Amino acid sequence: MPSAAASVPVFIVDADPVQRRALADQIGRSAGHRFTAVACGDPSEAETLAVGRGAIVVADVDGAGGAAALVRRMAGRRVIAMSARGSVTAAVEAMRAGAADFLPKPVGAKMLIERLEAVMAATRAAPAERPAASPPPMAVAGGTDFAGFVGRSPAMRIVYERIARLGRSRAPVLVTGETGTGKEIAAEALHAEGGEGRPFVAVNCAAIPTALAESEIFGHVRGAFTGAHDDRAGAAELAHGGTLFLDEVGELEPQLQAKLLRFLQSGRVQRLGDAMTRPVDIRLVFATNRDLAAEVAAGRFRADLFHRLDVLRLELPPLRARGGDVGILAAHFASKHASADGVAPPRLAAGAVAALESLAWPGNVRELENAMRRLVVEAPGAPVDAAMAVASTGGAGTAAPAAASEEGILPFEVEERRIIERAIALCGGSIARAAASLAIDASTIYRKRSAWKAGAV
Repeated sequence: MPSAAASVPVFIVDADPVQRRALADQIGRSAGHRFTAVACGDPSEAETLAVGRGAIVVADVDGAGGAAALVRRMAGRRVIAMSARGSVTAAVEAMRAGAADFLPKPVGAKMLIERLEAVMAATRAAPAERPAASPPPMAVAGGTDFAGFVGRSPAMRIVYERIARLGRSRAPVLVTGETGTGKEIAAEALHAEGGEGRPFVAVNCAAIPTALAESEIFGHVRGAFTGAHDDRAGAAELAHGGTLFLDEVGELEPQLQAKLLRFLQSGRVQRLGDAMTRPVDIRLVFATNRDLAAEVAAGRFRADLFHRLDVLRLELPPLRARGGDVGILAAHFASKHASADGVAPPRLAAGAVAALESLAWPGNVRELENAMRRLVVEAPGAPVDAAMAVASTGGAGTAAPAAASEEGILPFEVEERRIIERAIALCGGSIARAAASLAIDASTIYRKRSAWKAGAV
């Protein structure tokens, strides 16, 4: 166990003496020797005392002139912002100002310790302090809005800003989101934030036969199994110096989960059939459309591996939570595929775009792209009305109960899901912050999302 001398100083800034003492006591009772709490009455005191790269400042921004002013004063220090205004706006303001995280007040001990440990994990993994990234530019080269993504909704702008922030760290990132939301694009964007000229290796864990998965990721030596005629490096070695992206990591078998855990703990690769291990230096990005916490509870995923993966998290919003991006994406894909086929793109009427925006899109961006591909083939250069646009989805996008009624009123369950998913997207993927902003329990959101994924409402 680390000694007290090795513990991380945490400076609690709150004008309310009862609040700051309570938080300091929570840290003392719950964190053992990992953190040492120092209560400060105002930002000036913390600014004077909080020295060193490892210091963390947990501050109430309401009494410190706002998040932007606080982060500027604490330059070079990790800041976790707190606010009694547990709203989406307050969270977004804090993250845009440069805070490492945001917590709505009142703050629970478990949540506080989890956020402190996540900030420390990112601190340990970061190679060096780098200047804060400027806001991601829009409309960059290649016809995309940010690093391969298309979309300008508030939900996606938050994703872009979070990628720019997470990309500066070498800590593992878990990318979550429904099928078709662009998890591999997100992984490539995270990789690109670290600089060019390094390898990016992607492995789809769901697409590899179980018998070959270990060899694909870790490699093998000659004679390790029938057909292994030569030594072969796996994806982990090929990604040395760059990024290894493991997509659908929730599909890995328990035996391979154990080997992946050993690899994460040691930073060394052991090829199948080999007694020797090899060191590798890689950035790891994982993706899944499963609820890994639920998989752990069900005994299908190792808890120790889950906690190793879940250091930094990036949640991609579903298409139905992305505001006006449906029309932008539809035009982009129509132009892209029409250009590839050498034809004029179909012309979407305003009613067609509105019809597309009313759909549920269970397959998300991938499903929308397929619909536009069909229209390019079936109606090149032709005007497209609402009926034609909906027909191009093949019925998949209109899965009940998503279709609007004649009065334009959607069923309550659909509106409820849209509200919750949008709140999560605007909170940068944090279910806790989304729940606080909606004034509901986080357990309610987890329960509803589990029901949606199981095919219920």
